[in-house]
Amino acid sequence: MILRATLLVLLAAPALADEHGTTNPEEMTLDRMVENAQNGQTDMATCASGYLMTKSGNHVAARQTFEACADAGYTGAMTWMSYLEDNGFGGDTNPDASTEWNRRAAEAGDPIGMFNHGLDLMRGHGTSDDQARGRALVDQAAAAGVTDAQDLVDSGYDLDVVTPDADNWKYAPVF
Repeated sequence: MILRATLLVLLAAPALADEHGTTNPEEMTLDRMVENAQNGQTDMATCASGYLMTKSGNHVAARQTFEACADAGYTGAMTWMSYLEDNGFGGDTNPDASTEWNRRAAEAGDPIGMFNHGLDLMRGHGTSDDQARGRALVDQAAAAGVTDAQDLVDSGYDLDVVTPDADNWKYAPVF
């Protein structure tokens, strides 16, 4: 009984570090995922954990994780960085940075990045308005199977088809 209790205490003990390393390190926590990203360990599990961080409201940690993953070439992390920048999660709202992340994802061949950057160009959001380039990217995303892009093409590129009414203020032209 004493052995079992001692074993349970040792297993439940927080990580301890000494000159030989860390005993009982965190392995599957979001804090560990942020630490992994900061140390350049940008594997799929680490990068995907940014989604949980964002959805739980920990936008600063999500931003740190997604930025490291995006810099390592994960295009899904680039589109999440765009989302964080566009909505001011974990930092100030920055349409220019949002558009830059979408551009990087699009140029890396990501269909969601193509769709998002196409929308940016069509709206002139974070970049100059370029309907032709924007539609071309939306067409590529549609051909790659992005349903929202297909719906936008089918509507004759009516942006209201893919933009909730609540967001119209964000994309209104500034004079």
